[in-house]
Amino acid sequence: MPKSFLCLDFGAFTIKCAEFEPNEQGSLRLQRYALKELGPEGFKEEGRDEMVTGAIKEMIEDAGFAATGINVCAPGFQVFSKFVKLPSVEASKVNQIIQFEAQQNVPFPLDEVVWDYQILGTTPNEELEILLVAIKNEVVESIFKVGEGAGLDLQLVDVSSAALANAYRFNYGDSEGCVILLDIGAKSSTLLFFEGGRVFSRSINIGANAITQDFAAESKLDWDEAERLKIEEGFVSLGGAYEEPDNPNQALISKIARQVMTRLHIQMNQTIQFYRGQQGGSPPEKLYLAGGASLLPYTAQFFAEKLNIPVDYFNPFRNIQIDQEINLEEIAKVAHSFGEVVGLGIRNLAQCPVDLNLMPVSHVRRQQFNAKRIYFVASIICVLLTILSFGWYYGWVASNKEKSLADLKSKFSPLQTASTTLKGRQSEFNAAKSEADQYVTLINTKTRWAKLFRSIQGILQQSQTNHGVKSFDPTIVTNDILARVWIEKFTGGKAPEASFGFEMEGEGDMEEEMDGGEGEGGGEMGFASQIGMAAPVGKTVAAPPPGTERVDYLNLKCRALNLSSLSPSANAEFCFALQEAFQTNGLFTQDETGLVGNIQQVGMTNDTFAFNMVLRLVEGLVVN
Repeated sequence: MPKSFLCLDFGAFTIKCAEFEPNEQGSLRLQRYALKELGPEGFKEEGRDEMVTGAIKEMIEDAGFAATGINVCAPGFQVFSKFVKLPSVEASKVNQIIQFEAQQNVPFPLDEVVWDYQILGTTPNEELEILLVAIKNEVVESIFKVGEGAGLDLQLVDVSSAALANAYRFNYGDSEGCVILLDIGAKSSTLLFFEGGRVFSRSINIGANAITQDFAAESKLDWDEAERLKIEEGFVSLGGAYEEPDNPNQALISKIARQVMTRLHIQMNQTIQFYRGQQGGSPPEKLYLAGGASLLPYTAQFFAEKLNIPVDYFNPFRNIQIDQEINLEEIAKVAHSFGEVVGLGIRNLAQCPVDLNLMPVSHVRRQQFNAKRIYFVASIICVLLTILSFGWYYGWVASNKEKSLADLKSKFSPLQTASTTLKGRQSEFNAAKSEADQYVTLINTKTRWAKLFRSIQGILQQSQTNHGVKSFDPTIVTNDILARVWIEKFTGGKAPEASFGFEMEGEGDMEEEMDGGEGEGGGEMGFASQIGMAAPVGKTVAAPPPGTERVDYLNLKCRALNLSSLSPSANAEFCFALQEAFQTNGLFTQDETGLVGNIQQVGMTNDTFAFNMVLRLVEGLVVN
């Protein structure tokens, strides 16, 4: 049974795939086909590999492709191609001269590209006509990455112009005169000349996407909607005295389509003049249209009028057998887009007029290794047999030594058992000691909490009796003022709930500022873990016992009697005096202990004011 294979064309906007098998007549039988549009994302390099891989997997699953061996065609806009003429030289020097021409003509260093060439024939002056093609290493490697990501075994990498040329020769080999084939793609177009046994091609950077982009820009529509309207309502305006359609979108699309096709026709004319002048070719006698954009209504009439030659649509399945299960009406709608795919399939039949293969070096080496794998296997078997012969002898020696070793093991076995038992007991002892040490640490910490609270209480009491603020009102006796301060909220954690520093805040805003931290900074009277510094720089903090949490910071929400009747700065002076008392206490660090947030500014009629403080413990404590 003939072995089927896949052919896949990586278009900029559409991916096309078909499964072929050789038939009895020496041709191909199309078993199944599929195509999938990528949309505008297909034009972007970023993320294209992943998107194309996913699209191929969907096509394989939906169409039921069974083959895994695949020929692929690189997008035309990613391939560099050039026709060069070389003087007639000895066959032994052809490769050397072509290597030199490639270095001169390929716009990249040759070690950064995969390149190939095809000798197309000789001119009347006996010069060699050479087709040079090259593609960047990363592009062709990405093609193989996509294929392998879809579970396919890539056998060949062709270029669109060569595949189209082979498809035309296979289906229209009986044509006479100079014939041109125009494949209008989404991003670029390919123009090929066929005359006798000669082939000439040129890539033109104008495609159907230009119509969509210009229409979207002028109509203020997004790309997807502009593309839909182009496909459903668009056509190429015939120009002249033809009446425009009533539909404004249709009128605008047709006008833009004619402008784009006119630019394409100008490039075609320049190429025709070059072909006739520099290549010695004849004027074209017929044009074949291919590619997705060629089906835009009145495209054939436009080029027939401009070139004044017959125009027809290229049928790549002309000499291809179609499986009876394929709907002929459906495939006829997309046949014009499968020229490259058919050209790839013909490469599996026989020698083609244009026989290029842009396989990356890494994959070529892998295939060469696979081809020589049988010799490696034979060599390994010989080595193994040699090793086995030596192994038999050493096995006999080893068996005698194993008997002696068994006798020694029987003597050491009781000692090994005792050693294992002793190690187990030692591990149990270490675990019990570690757990006991953690509980001792926790018990010792309890007394430190009591000492801490007594110290905080002592600092608050001392600040209330020796404030020493003098009144600026001469009617008030200037004795020491007895202040009052208390803690409204007390929380702790691994990091402070606010940044250090303070500002004087207006009256009425402090309460909202003070209460706003409960949502993120911790709960009422809880020890919430915060994001921030957990220990002073250079100091190692021991992990707390299991089931406990370490506390390094105490966050105090305080309130004190209003002293602003004595002096505008009395409240601030009180807060700074309290800050200094905490910083010099010895239980708290000076650099990370102090006021935070805002000191509430209140009028003389208010009884109290509020402020926040953070106390950084010199040595952290733990809580259950």
